[in-house]
Order: sequence, then structure tokens, then C-alpha cells
Amino acid sequence: MNPHRIRQWAAAFGFLAVLLGAFGAHGLESRLTELDRVETWETAVFYHFVHALALLGLSLMPRPSKGAAYGFIIGILIFSGSLYVLSLTGITKLGAITPIGGLSMMLGWACLFLNKAES
Repeated sequence: MNPHRIRQWAAAFGFLAVLLGAFGAHGLESRLTELDRVETWETAVFYHFVHALALLGLSLMPRPSKGAAYGFIIGILIFSGSLYVLSLTGITKLGAITPIGGLSMMLGWACLFLNKAES
């Protein structure tokens, strides 16, 4: 995956993180409070945004780690995505897949750590 494509993912995920954060704070506040899932939503938004920024940083590297990019992308989709759905539906069984997304994020960071620097 080239830096331009990673930057596009970062921009899309950053946009969605801000949108979903605002929507949760304003448009969904009563629903999230009713289901007692405000903190869950906020956790989803936090990790979503952090990893969107990580993708942006990754896109600035001359030879970004594909493993890190895929780890962050898949992690956002599974970790934050499952928490968003869980927050809105109350389906607690979705919590079973959330750790897969967290593991994907951790693998992304591990790939970044192992990425060989330009000499």
C-alpha cells in the first residue's frame, strides 16, 4: 500500500471519527445513556481517532509498513466498529470480536516497530 492510499484511509477514518464523536455526543446522547453505553462509544471514538492519526503518520514515511497499515485499518473496523454497533444495539455478544480488532491494532504497532528504516 503506497503512502497516498494510506493517507486517503487516514483522512476517511479521521473524518468518520470526528463525525461519530459529534454524533454520539449530540444526536445519540439519549440512546447511549439509555443503554448505558456512553463510555463504550467514547472508547470506540478514541481508538478510532488515535489509529486514524497513526495512519496519517505512517503515510509520511518514505516506505510505510504495509503490515502496520493493514493492522490499523482492520483494527479500526473491527475494534471500533464492534463497539459502535454494541453501543447502539446493546448486543453484548459483539464484545467477543472486539479483542480481535485490538489484537490487529497491536500487530500494526508491532509491524511498525519491526519496519526497517531507510539508510
